[in-house]
Amino acid sequence: MEWRGRRGSNNIEDRRRAGGGARAGGIGGAGVIIVLLLGWFFDVDVSGLLNDPGAQGGGQATLTAEDEEMGQFVSVTLADTEEVWAGIFRDQLGRTYQAPTLVLFSGTTSSSGCGGASGATGPFYCPGDKKVYLDTDFFATLERRLGAAGDFAAAYVVAHEVAHGVQDQLGILGRANQERAQVSEEDSNYISVQIELQADCFSGVWARNAANLNAPDRADLEEAINAARRIGDDTLQASAGQQPMPHTFTHGTSEQRSRWFATGFQSGDIADCDTFSTDQL
Repeated sequence: MEWRGRRGSNNIEDRRRAGGGARAGGIGGAGVIIVLLLGWFFDVDVSGLLNDPGAQGGGQATLTAEDEEMGQFVSVTLADTEEVWAGIFRDQLGRTYQAPTLVLFSGTTSSSGCGGASGATGPFYCPGDKKVYLDTDFFATLERRLGAAGDFAAAYVVAHEVAHGVQDQLGILGRANQERAQVSEEDSNYISVQIELQADCFSGVWARNAANLNAPDRADLEEAINAARRIGDDTLQASAGQQPMPHTFTHGTSEQRSRWFATGFQSGDIADCDTFSTDQL
């Protein structure tokens, strides 16, 4: 993925210099990833288990050259999503796309309507304030602990969260969450899977249309599909030393996530991403 020297987005809110909290340092090696996986899967903030007791919160944080480069990468990727989705909304839907703001943070930060954000919760889109929240340390976890390396794997993560913003604008996310609040936990989990798989499909649609901007090649595509596989519920549970339990899945299996991304990429049409009408997710 060629991204250096390209236009970045103006919709970036960089809070990483604010010194929002300590980075994961209290647990080493495999312990970090196991705690993170348990936190993401069970929707529990495990930042208290990850923070380095000796680290000082507050103050002004210093960004490394790597931090600066990663911020630029996210900005360029976000700009790509803005251009692609503006075109899709205009040409396919006859609407105007409202691009979300992406908040970069380090350690912890706060959101309006979705509570606190931390590296332990993973990247997420908040419908309350229409913002995507991302601790760029997640990319290191994705590569070093989950085995999903490459620029396009990281771009897939950004595109997936932006896709939730697309769902929000189309009214899909609100309707699905209303239904989730009225059904059993198991049924709610199933609807969550439908939401997440559609976001994966929308990410594939973005990647297909982004070919006109940055020409992702087959290696890029494989990076994204590999990332989707690596963060399937069944794979994450197994990585955390647990027996996969389908009734608890909230994002979909590795096979489902990679397949729906590929579906969006092959089609390039959001009409082919209706995960809510199919019995064969």
